[in-house]
Amino acid sequence: MLLAASKVFDKFKPVIGVNTDPERSEGHLCLPVRYTHSFPEALQKLYRGEFRWQWRQRIRLYLEGTGINPVPVDLHEQQLSQEQHSRAHINERFQDQRSDISGPHLLPVRALNEVFIGESLSSRSYNINKVANQAVEEILNIGEKILLSNEVTNDYNDSLLYSPEEPKMFFSIREPIVNRVFSSSRQRGFSSKVCVRSRCWDACMVVDGGTSFEFNDGAIASILIDTEDALCTVLLEE
Repeated sequence: MLLAASKVFDKFKPVIGVNTDPERSEGHLCLPVRYTHSFPEALQKLYRGEFRWQWRQRIRLYLEGTGINPVPVDLHEQQLSQEQHSRAHINERFQDQRSDISGPHLLPVRALNEVFIGESLSSRSYNINKVANQAVEEILNIGEKILLSNEVTNDYNDSLLYSPEEPKMFFSIREPIVNRVFSSSRQRGFSSKVCVRSRCWDACMVVDGGTSFEFNDGAIASILIDTEDALCTVLLEE
């Protein structure tokens, strides 16, 4: 579904997915699981108009800065080790003269599920396991109203969910480095636009787990929601 959706840029072209592996896949972007085994029923509902349109918001990405490379590596077409992945980006850069563009350059993909930015490097135990002040504050605020731990957990986890039609995205900073030089006061939240400046030497920006862009020191990514990029899907009437 993600791969198919990435090829569609027409806001009014519906994309309908069928979960072909319901035993191993949740299929959030597809029709409900029961239609996997009764697809003719789904077709009848579509024919009779027993559905409503759902406009899933997608993420638009711009790259700018020095030495950016807007040419992607398609991860669906090949399985690469980290070393091969880096080498693939280098090869693409030398094969395409557009790497000298300073930007902002609109990338030829829209993210429906996620955008991951980072390096495949090991992290220190402290940064993996420490608890942020923001997390403690949010949990304590809930705890003032509810005493049972499972209810606190459910309330907190539910606060991370939102409708795919809302023009916003959820961001999180995984394993932030906090020391004398760097700080991280807000590690997650909702926004309609996020800008990221790279300080990395061997990093990439991966869109929906399938398309990778080089993202090293000097590059700036603008990640934003534009309602014109929404993907047209359907919700069948039950």
